[in-house]
Amino acid sequence: MVRGKLVFITGGVRSGKSSFAEQYLMNEQATRNVYIASGVAVDGEMTKRIQKHQIDRESYPVDWVTTEQPRHFEQVIPTIQSGDGILWDCVTTWLANELYEGEMEKVEKQLYQAIDQLLEKAKVVVIVSNEVLDEPLSTYESVILYQKWIGRIHVNLVAKADEAYEMEYGLKHQWK
Repeated sequence: MVRGKLVFITGGVRSGKSSFAEQYLMNEQATRNVYIASGVAVDGEMTKRIQKHQIDRESYPVDWVTTEQPRHFEQVIPTIQSGDGILWDCVTTWLANELYEGEMEKVEKQLYQAIDQLLEKAKVVVIVSNEVLDEPLSTYESVILYQKWIGRIHVNLVAKADEAYEMEYGLKHQWK
């Protein structure tokens, strides 16, 4: 099978990333649309955001298979079928879930290996992430560590990607 297409989408909070990613994937006409969700409903705001995403997907004319995967991204690989379209939302949430478990070098390596394995099976993999590096570096050590990891992961994902987009105000800008 031909390697699937990798698409990276970033942007600020509520910039239209997820809607754009969902529409993009549906236009690819994959055999199945698989939504990999990294969010965990830890408070009322996150619960509402998750529910909004679920309602949005229900309104589309295609069915979505949803997999909740807040950590250990590589565990989704056995659930993916040949020709699937995958939307992973989102890297920044996943990283926050993984960051305090330690062994980040190992986790990052597993992430890239998992994406490569998904691209061997899937028609397209759309990865959504929040742009959190537009702000000045934090003075808090844990936030600086997070910014370091997310920056490096973004650079590596864009390098692997066939297409890369940034969303602002509901408008897309294609960088790659």
